[in-house]
Amino acid sequence: MIVSLHQDADAESVLRELASLGQWVSPLHDDRNSGGRQLIIAAHSTSIPVADVLAIRGVRAVAIEPSAHPRIDAQGPTVDVSGVRIGPRTVTAMCGPCSVESQEQMNAIAARLAPLGVRILRGGAFKPRTSPYAFQGHGEPALQWMRRAADKHGMRIVTEALSDSDVPTVAAYADMLQVGSRNMQNFALLRTIGAVGKPVLLKRGMAATVEEWLLAAEHLLVHGAAGVVFCERGIRGFDPSMRNLLDLGTVALFAHVLRLPIVVDPSHGVGRRDLVLPLARAAIAAGAAGVMIETHDRPGDALSDGPQALPLDALCEALPGLVGAPS
Repeated sequence: MIVSLHQDADAESVLRELASLGQWVSPLHDDRNSGGRQLIIAAHSTSIPVADVLAIRGVRAVAIEPSAHPRIDAQGPTVDVSGVRIGPRTVTAMCGPCSVESQEQMNAIAARLAPLGVRILRGGAFKPRTSPYAFQGHGEPALQWMRRAADKHGMRIVTEALSDSDVPTVAAYADMLQVGSRNMQNFALLRTIGAVGKPVLLKRGMAATVEEWLLAAEHLLVHGAAGVVFCERGIRGFDPSMRNLLDLGTVALFAHVLRLPIVVDPSHGVGRRDLVLPLARAAIAAGAAGVMIETHDRPGDALSDGPQALPLDALCEALPGLVGAPS
């Protein structure tokens, strides 16, 4: 935002007024021969209506750069996933194993989670792994196992599509398609997923800015996605005590300023089981519309991410405090 002052304005008074409104201000121009002083307001300032700035004595005009993502700006705070509404005033739980391992596993997990208010079953059928030697997922059979378990227990499915060729298969089973952190800026994949016309869970890239994340969502909407739910899953940090740095400031920004639906994945956010529930509670307090939590009935035998998966019994015990009583 650029604020232009009248030539006779008391600049110091204007600066004080802007500071009182939570604005970080720097001089941009001070050439009285061309119309007076100009100020630039930093992007990390408190969000306020332009009218509040124009009302300050001495302010002549305010200029704002047009948004690069008008569709996502206009989306609103709620996205419908086959009848499950993800948005304000509710906490949507998306839970399940990192990797779908068997029909029996998915039936057992869904049977425990659904009565406790978990509306969306999560799990990986196609797994993006850092090591080429790690388990890569069971593919379409895993999607079939998820679908049967979800249908039996009245749940919806969210799962990731890794490549263009996977999208039709995943879309045939999933209620919401997930774009993983590594693919947030894979624009060819975003185009293909958007064209399916289903809602999308868009995970934040591990080094992505908020603006880059919003633009990725814009790609999805431009190409036909029914809506985008953002998922904060931690960004790359420097401290080895946690796998990633869970950015709860961005959660509050999306929930209270941008008014867009955001859920939090504390499992990947920190990569350690003992912090998953405290950070899930913190995310909800910051305004998250939901939480995505990895769980496993036998974490020691998990084919992927066992050390960060919450034991199923522990998750079931905690769920009533996270999502409230099931409706």
